[in-house]
Amino acid sequence: MILHEALFSEADLKCELQAFLNNSNAWQQVDQNKLMQSMLVHIGSVDSELRDGLIYGCFYTMIVEQDLLHPALLNDTLQYCVTDLLDKGIGESQSDSVFTRTFTMLLVALILAKDNESDFIEANKIEELTHKLIAYLLAEKDVRGYVPDKGWAHSVAHVSDAVDELVKSPKFNKASFLDILRPLWQLMLQTNYAFIHDEDERLLVPIFTMLEQGLQEQEIITLLNETTEMLSAQKAQPDVWHYRILRFNWKSFLKSFYIQTANSPQYVALHQSIADCLKVDK
Repeated sequence: MILHEALFSEADLKCELQAFLNNSNAWQQVDQNKLMQSMLVHIGSVDSELRDGLIYGCFYTMIVEQDLLHPALLNDTLQYCVTDLLDKGIGESQSDSVFTRTFTMLLVALILAKDNESDFIEANKIEELTHKLIAYLLAEKDVRGYVPDKGWAHSVAHVSDAVDELVKSPKFNKASFLDILRPLWQLMLQTNYAFIHDEDERLLVPIFTMLEQGLQEQEIITLLNETTEMLSAQKAQPDVWHYRILRFNWKSFLKSFYIQTANSPQYVALHQSIADCLKVDK
C-alpha cells in the first residue's frame, strides 16, 4: 500500500469521521483513499476519542454495518496491518506503540469477520495470518487494560477477538489449534500485571470457539493440569509478590471458566477438571 502524499491531520480526521458517522452519504463526497490511509496512520493515536470512538467506530460501520469497502481494498488493508502495523514497538511494555498494535488487531478481527461472511481472503493468507498471530502472542509484552488519560489498550482482549474470528474461518487449519491456543493461554499467566478488566472472559471466547470447531476437550484439560503443576512449583519460590499476581490471574480465569461450563452437558469432564484446579489452591 502506497500512502497518500497529504494525509489528514488528527484534527481534520476527527471532523471527517464525525461527518461520516452523522451522514453516511459523506462517504461518496470524500477522498476515500486519503480517508482510509489517514485512519490507518492514526490508528494508534493516544487520543482515545479519535482512536476508539471514531477510527474503530468508522471501520466497524464501513466493514460490518454498511459493507462499503471492496474485497480488494480489505485484502490490501489486511496486508498493510500485518506487515506494517502489528509489529510496531512489539516487545515494549509501557510505550504508546501498544495502541497501534491493539487497535490494528481489532481491525484485523473486523476484516476476518467479513471474510467469514463473504470469503474473499485466500487460504494461504489465512495460514500466513495464523503464523503472524502466533508470533504476536509470543512477543507482546504490554498487557495493560485501561490506561489513564489514553483509554483502552487491552491487548489480551483485542487479540482474543482476532483469534476468535480466525478459528471460525473454514480456511483455518485445525491442526494449528494447539499452536495458537498455547501462546494465547500463556498470555493470561502474567506475573507483573493483574488483570482487572475482564481479560479472562474475553480470552475464553476463542477457547470456546475452538472447542466448538473441533478442538478436543482433553487438550484443555491437559493445559489445566500443566498450569496447576506450574503454579504449585511457583508457590515454593521466595518471590511472593509475582506469585500472588500470577495466582490472582489464574484463579480469575478458572472461576470464569467454571461458570461458563456449568450446566453444559458437553463440558462435564472439563467442568470437573476446572473444579479440581480450583480446589488445589484453596
